[in-house]
Amino acid sequence: MRYEKIANDLFIGNRTRFVAEMKQNTIAILTSNDVKHNNADDVMGFAQNNDLFYLSGIDQEETILILYPEAFKKENREILFIRETNEHIKIWDGEKLTKDQATEVSGVTRVEWLQDFEKVLQLMAFEADGFYLGHNEHIKRVTKDQETQQDRMISWCKEKYPLHEYHRAAKITRKLRPVKSNEEIALIQRAADIGVDSFKRVLKACKPNMREFELEAELTYNMVRSGGSHHAFLPIVASGKNACALHYNTNDSICKDGDMILMDFGVCYANYNSDTTRCIPVNGKFSKRQKEVYASVLHCLKEGSKLLQVGTFPEDYEKEMARLVGTELIRLGLLDAAEVANQNPEKPLYKKYFMHGTAHYLGLDVHDVGLYSRPFEEGMVLTCEPGIYIPEEGIGCRLEDDYLITSTGNINLTKAMPIEIDDIEQLMNN
Repeated sequence: MRYEKIANDLFIGNRTRFVAEMKQNTIAILTSNDVKHNNADDVMGFAQNNDLFYLSGIDQEETILILYPEAFKKENREILFIRETNEHIKIWDGEKLTKDQATEVSGVTRVEWLQDFEKVLQLMAFEADGFYLGHNEHIKRVTKDQETQQDRMISWCKEKYPLHEYHRAAKITRKLRPVKSNEEIALIQRAADIGVDSFKRVLKACKPNMREFELEAELTYNMVRSGGSHHAFLPIVASGKNACALHYNTNDSICKDGDMILMDFGVCYANYNSDTTRCIPVNGKFSKRQKEVYASVLHCLKEGSKLLQVGTFPEDYEKEMARLVGTELIRLGLLDAAEVANQNPEKPLYKKYFMHGTAHYLGLDVHDVGLYSRPFEEGMVLTCEPGIYIPEEGIGCRLEDDYLITSTGNINLTKAMPIEIDDIEQLMNN
């Protein structure tokens, strides 16, 4: 592991909260993600199923966790199944977890080899009335047309045990995961801190006529040397008009003198993520118009983030953010106040220059699980990311920070990342 050891108290506590939500006399089965292949014999980087990681801390493929809190035998209440290693695997792929190591990581006392899963499960399955199975229930899921290990487990269980009741493990984790423990907050903060240092490298490196991917390389270098496992998502380094494409990430254009660069990037540390956006002038000095647009977006960030507090509903927050941006668009001369006053509320005019939401849950997923019908609560971590995009002027500006909601307001976890115009210019020119 690249990250420092996580105390297994975190995962023990997560399992305790999870089983408290399970229906009586049921078994939960959580599986790891598949290793995805690309061409020939190469594979993509492994990414663990975040529900499994949340409950076990195991960051290894071919892993299954069984939870049966009402099992008659105590040793059957938590069982972890991992891949048995051998000399061939050691030579080609390196060491895998031993049973003792898996217990140390997870806090699960009973660890078995994966090949014994079916036999062990059958010894207790008929005592239970139902199963909790995992599935990717995220509203933006990308696995809908791809069979996963979770899909195969669902099919196998229903074929093997057709008369049992079936329940959704994701419904429980979606309830639990948005509220972060102190340990989780510390891991998100670590990811954020790595992002802060990475951004400062970019400020020192940026010069006219560089390619966008050269600045991406600065982010990547610092992330890797600081223990980040990978980018939280494909980083966006978008100069000039490229910044008006919300998910631009080819990062291959030349950063021209006089343009502004939008950088949306995050760090994954111990499977927890940060997500930040900053805009900087290629030549170290914002133009008058760039300053105007930037100041408007920064104003919306500062005012809108105040609404990230206990009891606020996401819908109310987004409405207020839209109002803030709309006001700034009028001030910038992009919208007419009279036309806005008489606009069709179903087709608000601000959407020409501002077309996305500005808050999402953050944690094990960058767009972390959670219901947007649920008011904000203490312990939740959310982004705030207003933006204004003016294609006809070649200016796209978005600013984003990560906030922890507390009982007395919120804490900006990325406050150390320079954001004021004067601070950015000073750092770029010293």
